[in-house]
Amino acid sequence: MDRIGDIALFLQVLDLGSISAAARRQEISVAVASQRLKRLEQGLGVRLLHRTTRRLHPTPEGIALAREGRALVGELEALGERLRKGGSEVAGTLRVTASASFGRLYVSPLLHAFLERHPALRVSLDLDDRVSDLVGSGFDLAIRVGPLGDSTLVSRQLAVNRRVLCASPGYLRRRAAPASPAELAAHDCVVLIGRHGRVDTWRFAGPDGAPVEVRVQGRFESNYGEAVRDAAIAGLGIAMHSVWHVHQDLRAGRLRAVLPDWPVPCSGIHAVMPQRRLVPPRVRAFVDFLAERFAEPPWEAGTG
Repeated sequence: MDRIGDIALFLQVLDLGSISAAARRQEISVAVASQRLKRLEQGLGVRLLHRTTRRLHPTPEGIALAREGRALVGELEALGERLRKGGSEVAGTLRVTASASFGRLYVSPLLHAFLERHPALRVSLDLDDRVSDLVGSGFDLAIRVGPLGDSTLVSRQLAVNRRVLCASPGYLRRRAAPASPAELAAHDCVVLIGRHGRVDTWRFAGPDGAPVEVRVQGRFESNYGEAVRDAAIAGLGIAMHSVWHVHQDLRAGRLRAVLPDWPVPCSGIHAVMPQRRLVPPRVRAFVDFLAERFAEPPWEAGTG
């Protein structure tokens, strides 16, 4: 019994949304695909899919198989690819997810050069500020900005994520710039809503290195970094931003740094991958490519 092949077919059914689409992808008949899925369910002794007239829904057992099976199928595909290509050719489909703003500004523009370097490769890029389950969603890697929380993943830092407080010249003309973090409590601040809730406690390192934190508030908040940037430029308040996001605004004078003597602790920009014994050549090549391009981050030039 080709159990691994049947699991791969099951995963394609989930990804494509129907048995007929998966059958076409594998160039087999719908009847054969249905028989193989039934054989897989019988062999495992569980139902994997709820079938309705309009769509298929994975059962809890099907979700568990997708989570664990993707890694297994991926490792076997990587092994076969390494054996066939001698581990030297980058081929197949690279599935990448990245935060919307960083991915649009810094990952997407690099893909043309990467694809030209590897003509046998295809890339599927997902831009989303939500943190995806890499294994369950079938991604090869994610580009994540900020602290990492999932210890089951493997990561490589591509660059430092330096952050800065900033506000528009118009806002700073209306309101005296704060001289210390404590004065932020009396200011309008633009707050980002992150995956763990409102980021309204801002942390700093004082001139003597001692940590300082302050709770802020304001009239505008958003879960989208572009909206926070737009609000700061429009003069709605002081915002905390990654330098990569606002470096052009700082250079052009649309924003000005606030409390420059009170630096915000840095985090990182990471390539994050599922734990695998065999990293596919396409993944290794892309991570190396990004590390090369971000060795001297373009957003840091001239920002001080």
